[in-house]
Amino acid sequence: MYEEKGNVSINTEDIFPIIKKWLYSEKDIFIRELVSNGSDAISKYKKLVAIGDANAPENEEYTIKVTVDKENKSVSFFDNGIGMTADEVKSYINQIAFSGAKDFIEKYKEKMTEGDQIIGHFGLGFYSSFMVSEKVVIETMSYLDDAEAVRWTSEDGMNYAMESCDRAERGTTVTLTLSDESSEYLEGYKVREVLRKYCAFMPFPIFLEDVEQDKKDKEYREQKKKENKGKDEADDIVYDSAPSPVNNTDPLWLKPPKDCKDEDYKTFYRDVFFDFEEPLFWIHLNMDYPFNLKGILYFPKLKHEFEMTEGQVKLYYNQVFVADNVKEVIPEFLLLLKGCLDCPDLPLNVSRSFLQNDSYVQKISSHITKKVADKLTSLFEGERDDYNKYWEDINPFVKYGCIKEEKFYDRVKDVVIYKDINDSYVTLKDYLEKAEESHKGKVFYVTDDKQQSQYIKMFKDNDMNAVILDTLLDSHFIQFLEGKGREVTFSRIDADISDSLKEKGDDGEQNDEEMKKMQEALEKVFRKAAENDQLKIQVESLKAENVPGFLLQSEISRRMSDMSRFYGGGKDMSSMFPNEETLVLNRNNKLIKEAAAMAEDESKAEDIDLICRHIYDMAVMSNKPLEAAAMTKFLERSALLLEKLL
Repeated sequence: MYEEKGNVSINTEDIFPIIKKWLYSEKDIFIRELVSNGSDAISKYKKLVAIGDANAPENEEYTIKVTVDKENKSVSFFDNGIGMTADEVKSYINQIAFSGAKDFIEKYKEKMTEGDQIIGHFGLGFYSSFMVSEKVVIETMSYLDDAEAVRWTSEDGMNYAMESCDRAERGTTVTLTLSDESSEYLEGYKVREVLRKYCAFMPFPIFLEDVEQDKKDKEYREQKKKENKGKDEADDIVYDSAPSPVNNTDPLWLKPPKDCKDEDYKTFYRDVFFDFEEPLFWIHLNMDYPFNLKGILYFPKLKHEFEMTEGQVKLYYNQVFVADNVKEVIPEFLLLLKGCLDCPDLPLNVSRSFLQNDSYVQKISSHITKKVADKLTSLFEGERDDYNKYWEDINPFVKYGCIKEEKFYDRVKDVVIYKDINDSYVTLKDYLEKAEESHKGKVFYVTDDKQQSQYIKMFKDNDMNAVILDTLLDSHFIQFLEGKGREVTFSRIDADISDSLKEKGDDGEQNDEEMKKMQEALEKVFRKAAENDQLKIQVESLKAENVPGFLLQSEISRRMSDMSRFYGGGKDMSSMFPNEETLVLNRNNKLIKEAAAMAEDESKAEDIDLICRHIYDMAVMSNKPLEAAAMTKFLERSALLLEKLL
């Protein structure tokens, strides 16, 4: 029997107050750290048994137990791992930043095999317990023969007392007497919640014991047994059942992909993310060289850009949860996905909460990007019908990834597809190869298939195609593509009039004098009707005789105006980027012919003004909604025209 007192040796001057208050961003972390230490202790012992340096009882079950005792204000962490001698306690506990796992690996490195992993090589995890405690007690007994059990006690983390104790089993128990500020951890449901967050996939079963709740449950069972006493055996109720661990020791990502069925992936997705809408597809990462990386990335349904909220990619270190959405490891655009990544080779700092910026992490990030691109390519090439079905949901992710990650764009640029006005899916290459000579290198697109239906009909009637780009992200994406030097430009379907829509004369030329006269007459009456002397008017011979006219909007000025509004420019910026509109009138349309003929007849001035205003409003409506006042006048004018017709 011995007793010793002393001060904790700190390798860095005045580090303990920093550890206690600032090292960990969340108090919950102490549970993760102490459970991880228990897992490490078991891993070490199992390794020693495997190499013949320790003798374990036959069929021994390795467990970690967390006990919440509200009455005594304590939470304890038990493991039946390697345990510690008094000298090891002095080394690993009394000297902050001396890493027990590092020392263990150095000692046994020649006998360690690939895949042997020890979680806790940070040296400071144990001291997270002082963030929540008034007192910490360690009771431990080493696996070594004739080892003496040791009790270590500290009330402030700076001073300690060591003595022999009567512990009879191998392993370690850490008991925390919680401070009043941390009483929330005396509730069993709170501790269970933290365990499920950080320790859901640790390699050894973790059991939670809530002393207060167990006492109530026992009293309830005893009462029920009394109530059922004397009843037939068939009526007996079994009230006792074996406790279940709070964790899954064999997560799906550890299994070879060939051994996993689709239903396994879907079940795991539901269990981890509580999302009962099935994922579209997934990628199972499983590699050992040049770094150890395992995991599953799921592609959920994104549907629309406004649902492009951040996903949830959980990062694990040897099955220990580190954090969600760690941007240093997971490229930003991949954070739209959901999944679990386990990478034991990550260079974590002492709190396991952040990653150091080094080339190794960048390699891991690049590999993940490559695997995602490879998956998309394989779907495009081997399962094109399914790929087309997925596209509506995954296209925001793919386009955002192209914009954010140059290497990703290089890998997927040829498998980016576009839905066209015929409800088919085409690549940019497909579209450009079929484009007419008159607009080679130009891609027409639609932003609102209902609002722009008149333009779409004209395109279809003339065997022309356009792609549908109807999200805010698309406006950034097409500018990105135009800047990639692929000799392609995008033009909204209402920004230009293709030669394919125009009718050619027999000699291939229009009568210049006749056209000039008609142009002048129509400019006069339409500008007057629209009350806009600056209105641009273009007279064309169109193949679609039933279309009197439509609006064209300058692609450049419209994009600048949209960008101004998107970035909060508001009305004050609208004067800098005015919409440059052109009213295209079809000289082959009967209404336009009559309007040109009536233009010089003063007696018809009122009627021609009415008709021209109506034609102009219809052209505007095919391009964008009328403003409230203009719509009111349009409806009144429609009624007046019907009266005149009657």
